[in-house]
Amino acid sequence: MMELGGTTLNLSDPVTLLALGGAGLLLLIVILLIMAVRAAGRSARVAAPLAQQMRVLGGHVQQLGQGQEQLRGGLQMVSDTQSNTQAQMMQTMEARLAYVQQQMQDRLADNAARSARSLAEMQQRMTETLHGSSKRTTSSLAQLQERLASIDKAQDNITKLSGDVLSLQDILSNKQTRGSFGEIQLRDIVSKALPSDSYSLQATLSNGKRPDCLIHLPNPPGPIVIDSKFPLEAYEALRRAKTEAETRAAAQQMKTAVRVHLNAIADKYILEGETAEGALMFLPSEAVYAELHANFSELVREGFEKRVWIVSPTTCMATLNTMRAILKDARMREQAGAIRKELGNLNKDVERLAMRVGNLDRHFTQARRDVEEIKVSSEKAAKRAGRLHNFDFEELAEAKTEAIVPLRTPEGNG
Repeated sequence: MMELGGTTLNLSDPVTLLALGGAGLLLLIVILLIMAVRAAGRSARVAAPLAQQMRVLGGHVQQLGQGQEQLRGGLQMVSDTQSNTQAQMMQTMEARLAYVQQQMQDRLADNAARSARSLAEMQQRMTETLHGSSKRTTSSLAQLQERLASIDKAQDNITKLSGDVLSLQDILSNKQTRGSFGEIQLRDIVSKALPSDSYSLQATLSNGKRPDCLIHLPNPPGPIVIDSKFPLEAYEALRRAKTEAETRAAAQQMKTAVRVHLNAIADKYILEGETAEGALMFLPSEAVYAELHANFSELVREGFEKRVWIVSPTTCMATLNTMRAILKDARMREQAGAIRKELGNLNKDVERLAMRVGNLDRHFTQARRDVEEIKVSSEKAAKRAGRLHNFDFEELAEAKTEAIVPLRTPEGNG
């Protein structure tokens, strides 16, 4: 913006730039005229045509000045128009700005309300979610506590079982306690399979030996001995063997241990005339029994030759059940006479019962006849009572009065 003679010119306006360009051109012309006037004194003759041209040029300058005035008026009009337009534009912009500001305020208020509702709903959902999560967490913690309690209980059981296993290892590591373990297992099996009066534990034989168990079977075969043996060291050495040499050494140890047990049982517990012609060697381990039958069949055959039969807990139970059947059959034969006598008495009782049933049937028949006769008599009595109830005694008296014969006093008695 530039102020010139009370008029404000806008340098960015093209019209103003054009006017300034014209003014500059006029100034240049005036300078040229001044220079021409100075040069006129030098050459008057030359100045005459120039003066003519200057007059023409003056006319043009005058016209240019008039055009400048018109241009100034146009510029003034353009400036006023621009000011009015700017004022209108400012008013319009203010109005639109106020409208936009109002809309923005309304939208902000609406958004704030929506945000408040959304926040409230979110808080409600978060509260419900937290409440549900709290319940689930509480339930999960309760379940976790129960599982931990179960785990603690299982841990206690495992600890107890570990102690029992260690105790079992301690028992099996000692020959004396291992023998007691086999005796206890044998005693448990025998007590479950046989009656208490059919066997004896630690019975003393005529040679002073005391087997673990003596089964009182009838002759034949006679009392049979069951003795518990447990070659655990040889079996464990066989299990631990990794090389061929260790395996051969452990197998030889196993054969030696089992042969010693077979010979001891054959020599001590098979007594002619006192015990049966054979005996049982009880192995309290199914694994050892399976190992013998799988890889040491010659030991089993040696036992057959020595009449010593090797049994495991399972086969021992089966053998004892067979012995139980033998004992039952023997006792049945022993009681055959008593059973025959009881059968005779039972036959007499049945005959007596049949006779009494016949007598009772006759009594029932007679009672039925008496009841029928009583029923006939009661029906007749009921009919007569009915007829007596229907009689009219007054009419009967009038009709029969003449027919009544008066009583006479006998003569000589008057």
